[in-house]
Amino acid sequence: MRDGFPDFRLGAVLATSFTGTLSERQGNAVERIPTPQRLVDWLAVSGLAVASCTTAQLELARELRESIHAAATAAAVQDALPASAVQVINDCSAQGRAAAVLTPDGKRRWQLGSASCVEDALSVIAADAISIIAGERDGKLALCASPTCQAAFFDTSQSRTRRWCDMNTCGNRQKKARFIANQRNRPRSAE
Repeated sequence: MRDGFPDFRLGAVLATSFTGTLSERQGNAVERIPTPQRLVDWLAVSGLAVASCTTAQLELARELRESIHAAATAAAVQDALPASAVQVINDCSAQGRAAAVLTPDGKRRWQLGSASCVEDALSVIAADAISIIAGERDGKLALCASPTCQAAFFDTSQSRTRRWCDMNTCGNRQKKARFIANQRNRPRSAE
């Protein structure tokens, strides 16, 4: 935890990393972008640097985050996508000015419009969400097995059987709880 804020939980997939800015959704929720500046910080570490953010833009970002979470959760359990979530994702995707560019080392990155506004960054996140929810990328949407988390994540493991959104947090927490329960239930040897 830096500056009184919880650390960001960054993954390899932009859209599901973004939904991870609200974690422990089924327990004591942890908001990782509580202020406009924290959203600016998250966007910067995610390769989408913007100059500033207003409170209204933060609210739009949170609306997009929750829409991606709702649509990804529905896709993971093979339910119909919520129409309101689809609308927000589509609107955010369409309103930004960002372009995919090729770097000299052969990687793809996003270049935001000249003003580098939050809406441009959100359009990239929305486009990423569309590609994973639509099944255009190699992987599978799944839900974290942690009863307090249940975050949607994009499983790119070879077997597509990953159980945790993040092994370093949810996975380790569950393994530790299982170990402690086993220790309690183990019969003590006679002394």
